[in-house]
Amino acid sequence: MNLSIKFLAGFILTLLLTQGLAAQNVAPVYDLVIYGDSSSAVTAAIAAKRQGRSVVLVNPTHFVGGMSASGLGASDFLGKRGTFGGIASEFYDAIAAAYGAKYIRSFEPHAGQRVFEKMIADAGVTVVFNEQLNRTPGQGVTMSGKRITAITTLSGKTYRGRMFIDATYVGDLMAAAGVTYTVGRETEKQYGEDMAGVRRGDTQPRVHYTQRDKDHFVKNVDPYVEPGNPSSGLLPYIFQIDGLTNGQGDRKIQAYNYRVCLTTDAALRIPIEKPSGYRAIDHELLLRNFEAGDERLPALIEPLAGTGSKVDWNNMHAVGSDLPGANWDYPEASYQRRREIEHEHQNYIRGFLWTLAHSPRVPVKIREQVAGYGLSKDEFTDNGGWPWMIYIREARRMVSDYVMTQLNCEGKRSATDPVALGSFGMDSHVVQHYVTEKGYVVSDGVIWRVPPKPYGIAYRSIVPRRGECENLLVSVCLSASHVAHGSIRMEPVFMALGHSAAIAAGVAIDANVSVQDVAYSVLQERLVAEKQIIH
Repeated sequence: MNLSIKFLAGFILTLLLTQGLAAQNVAPVYDLVIYGDSSSAVTAAIAAKRQGRSVVLVNPTHFVGGMSASGLGASDFLGKRGTFGGIASEFYDAIAAAYGAKYIRSFEPHAGQRVFEKMIADAGVTVVFNEQLNRTPGQGVTMSGKRITAITTLSGKTYRGRMFIDATYVGDLMAAAGVTYTVGRETEKQYGEDMAGVRRGDTQPRVHYTQRDKDHFVKNVDPYVEPGNPSSGLLPYIFQIDGLTNGQGDRKIQAYNYRVCLTTDAALRIPIEKPSGYRAIDHELLLRNFEAGDERLPALIEPLAGTGSKVDWNNMHAVGSDLPGANWDYPEASYQRRREIEHEHQNYIRGFLWTLAHSPRVPVKIREQVAGYGLSKDEFTDNGGWPWMIYIREARRMVSDYVMTQLNCEGKRSATDPVALGSFGMDSHVVQHYVTEKGYVVSDGVIWRVPPKPYGIAYRSIVPRRGECENLLVSVCLSASHVAHGSIRMEPVFMALGHSAAIAAGVAIDANVSVQDVAYSVLQERLVAEKQIIH
C-alpha cells in the first residue's frame, strides 16, 4: 500500500511539473501585438503601454523608428506643425530638445533613432527585433473565424494576442490575414479623381502637377541605346507603351529610393566610390539629359540640424536618385526578391552619385558640388554610412468600407470619424519613364496638388471591411486611393495613425467588440484625452 501511495504521489508530482513546464512554453496572450518596422509601430506600442495594456512590438528590422530613423530627416508637413499632437508631437519636441531648439523640421538620422529608443525604454515596451512574419499561406497567421489569434515568424516564434496592428510599410500582416487590398493606380473614373491613374508629363496644361517643370523633362532626350535607332533597343528603365492615356489604371507604383545622409565635413566624409556592379548604361539617360541642355542639379538637398555639414539627399527633376520601374513587384515580392530590389536601388544610387561627381559629361559646377559630399561616418555606423531601409513610398493599400480619396484631400468629402489629420500635397514621384509618340523620354505619374486645408482621416480607413478580420487595424497601408495616399504617406501622419489605432484597439477590448464596431464617440473622447488632433 505504501508503495502504491508513493507511486501515485510521484505520478501526480511528475504530472504537475510537466504541465508547469508546458505552460511556461505556451506564448502569453498580449492585449496587443504590433507587427511593424515603421514610426507608426513605435507610437502604437507606446500608446498601448501607457494605457496599461500588455503589448509586444514584433519588429522585422534591427532598429526602431522606420524611415524617421533611416534617413528621412526632412519631415514633410508643409510647416503645419499644429496638425498632429499626441506621441507624434512628443517625438518632434524631443528632437528639437536634442538640438537645444524649440522647433526642428530636419534632423540627423541618429537623432531620430535615439529619441525613439528613449521613448520606447521610458514606456517599458517589449520589442523583439529581426522577426519577419512567416508569409507561407496557413503558417504565419492563425485565425479563429474572423479573428487573428496568433502570428508566427520565420524563426518559429509565435505571438498570441487579442488585438493586432499591421504597422509595416508593405502590409504583410494585412495580406496574410486575408484582408482586401490593392496595389497600383486606380482609374480616373473609379473614385472620380482627376489626378488618378496614368498622368503623362507632356500633358498641357499639366493640371495634375502644380510645380511647373520641377520634376519633369524640359529637353528632348533620345531613349535608344544607339541614338536615333529604335532597333537598338531602349536604355534601362525606359518603357515603350502604346496608347498611354491619362486616367488609365495599372498595378504600377511610384518610385523608391534611399534617403541618403551626406556630409561635406572632411573629418566625417566617406567618399562615394564607384560601386562594384556599376553599369555605365544605367546612367546614360542622366548624361544625355545634361547634354540636351538640362543643367539643373538633379537633387533636392535639405540641410539637417546639427553642425550644418549634413544633408538629406532626395530625388528631384527629370533623372535623379529615384529608380522608376524597378520596384513594381516589391509590395507582394518574397523577402529574397525584396532584398534583390533593394540591392539594385543601392547600386544604382551609388553609381548615380559617383557619375555626378566624376563623369566629364556632367556640367562642371554640378560635378564639383557633388564631389564635395560623402556618406557620414557617424550615421549608420554598422552599415558603412548607408541607410538601413529603402524608402517605400507606396506598397499595398487596404480596400475597406471607407476609402480615402482625392475628394477628402480637397475638402469635397469629409470623414465623420477622423482619427488624424492630413495636410501634405497629393504627391507621387515618377512611376515610369516612357517613350512618347515623338520618340523622346517623358515621365509618367508625377502629381502634386496641395489640399486647401487639413482634412480628417477616417477611422473606417484603418480597419478592414465589415465581415473581414475583426481584430486587426492597419496604420500605414490604410484604405486610400493612390492619389490620397500620396498626401497621407507622411511620417508624422503615420505616427498619429499608429497612436489612434492603439487607442481604438483598447476601446475594442474594453467593449468586447470587433474593431468595426468600436463606438466612435468613445474613441473620439479618448483620442482628445490623448492630445491627438483630429479636427
